[in-house]
Parts: sequence; structure tokens; C-alpha cells
Amino acid sequence: MNFDVKAVHFTLREDTKEYLARKIGRIHNAENMIIDLKFTFTKDKDFTAETTVNFRWGVSVHLKEHDFDLNPAIDKLIDKLEAKIIKEKEKVKEKR
Repeated sequence: MNFDVKAVHFTLREDTKEYLARKIGRIHNAENMIIDLKFTFTKDKDFTAETTVNFRWGVSVHLKEHDFDLNPAIDKLIDKLEAKIIKEKEKVKEKR
């Protein structure tokens, strides 16, 4: 799984990167299904957390979340990501 993190309009602190890495550990069982996992964090009035996930069967998913603080935005985004991974996994099982 390729993993990329980008911050726009601010510098991403090391503790935030570690926090993100811990949260991504929640989806370790899906690593063999994901080719690319790209995160973009943008700061304007509030924080926008976005991710693009490319699954090995050709599906690409883009998720977005807003919050006034970055860590809660990451939490919400990872929750959405987990739900989407489960949904995609079920779709693939149904096709078999």
C-alpha cells in the first residue's frame, strides 16, 4: 500500500503524523485491498481532511471531512474510510 500525506496552507506537525499513522492502523486488515491511500489536509477557516483510496479492483473513492480542529477531522475521516472499505469488500464478495 502506497501512503502519501500532504498539508496545504500549514505545516503538518510530527505528532499529527504519528496520530494519523495510529489511526490508519485501524484499517491494517484492508492493506492488501488498497493500492494507494492519499491524504490531503487543508487549513482555511477550518480544517478539511480529504483522502483518495484506490482499490486493487479498480475502484477509486474520494472522502472529505471538515472540522475546526485537525484531529477530530482525522477521526471522522478514518471512520468514513472504515465504513467505505467494509462496503467495498462486501460488493466484491457479492460479485463472486
